[in-house]
Amino acid sequence: MKKILVTMAFAVLPAFAFAAGGNVPLDHMKPDLEDKVSLQKGAATFMNYCMGCHSMKYARYERVATDLEIPLELFEENLIFSDAKIGELMNIAMQPSQAKNWFGNPPPDLTLEARLRGPDWLYSYMRGFYADPSRPYGVNNSVFKDVGMPHVLAGMQGVCAHKPDTGAEPQVDPLSGRIVKDSGCESYTTKGTMTKEEYDETIYDLVNFMVYMGEPSRMESETLGKWVLLFLVILFIPAYFLNKEYWKDVH
Repeated sequence: MKKILVTMAFAVLPAFAFAAGGNVPLDHMKPDLEDKVSLQKGAATFMNYCMGCHSMKYARYERVATDLEIPLELFEENLIFSDAKIGELMNIAMQPSQAKNWFGNPPPDLTLEARLRGPDWLYSYMRGFYADPSRPYGVNNSVFKDVGMPHVLAGMQGVCAHKPDTGAEPQVDPLSGRIVKDSGCESYTTKGTMTKEEYDETIYDLVNFMVYMGEPSRMESETLGKWVLLFLVILFIPAYFLNKEYWKDVH
């Protein structure tokens, strides 16, 4: 029995390693599903830059708009770039056969990507592109080697000249207390429209939105959980005195 358990443990280890990004050091990010502004900005980034190729076919536009507190008309006018209706699933017009011809493989659906990869992996991946003339799109990725995806946010970030050092601890000047070197890109072959800090914030918002998309009910569950805990605290008071009253006659 012990041998079987050990064998099963080793069998599932590769799956966990894949989901976590293997042995590549990752930068940490902590999602905040209560930050509606961050989620709204992340949704805008995804709709504008990602949804041309990647679907989220297990979600509906209307549910996203409602959860993120975006008026339906505003969402439909500014974040739906096809003839899809607000109540439809978030599919894309690109056919798998077309995608295979253009990219080699159809781009994956991203509804559950945050649950598969984890927020740290996505955050590091989107900040891990760098110039590599040997690759078809001129870029490689420090987290996903030889990735077949172009750097669609290069206009914002620019193109890193060298492989970013993801997962590195920030180096702080002991005299001034300022960070002199951080993880991510340090020099660029092409400048983007954003500063490093602005781009990091944009990617945080994007990944935050993808975490929400992976489990939309989590927002409701966390809110409901707080009310349940409050109810239990209130219930404890009469229960305590009732229990005391019951045992008074016994003693």
